[in-house]
Amino acid sequence: MADLRRAYGAAPWHALLLAGCFAVTGWIALRLAGEASAGRMLLWFLGAVIAHDLVLFPVYASLDRVVRRALDRGGNPSPLNHVRVPALGAGLVFLVYLPGILGLGDVTYVSATGLAPRAMLGQWLVVSGVLFAASALIYAGRRFGRRRP
Repeated sequence: MADLRRAYGAAPWHALLLAGCFAVTGWIALRLAGEASAGRMLLWFLGAVIAHDLVLFPVYASLDRVVRRALDRGGNPSPLNHVRVPALGAGLVFLVYLPGILGLGDVTYVSATGLAPRAMLGQWLVVSGVLFAASALIYAGRRFGRRRP
């Protein structure tokens, strides 16, 4: 086991998990190979990889570094994760419901469901506000709820 870990560089369960991920990815690729829109899906995937890895990641990594330096207080609980977690949640909800939030794809929604589309911008703002408010309350409890010696 130690030789495998040294040669691979990680635990054996990591290699098994990665093999499972590649198997699922290969199965999905085979299922999509016969689709007429497979080429467009591949272009969207490659565009997303390029947009994230070459554009977005350097931007938010640099922003994170600047915020981390600004909030380094030593001793007090850091508010950084109390901003990161709700921002991540709001961002993921935004990505999942992007067409509904921006009001795009109404014709497709009606043809797929037979229902009238609802504007989701207000709902997304409420969910994001609740995430940030809950995080702020937890931070306030951690920051001011400590007993002083």
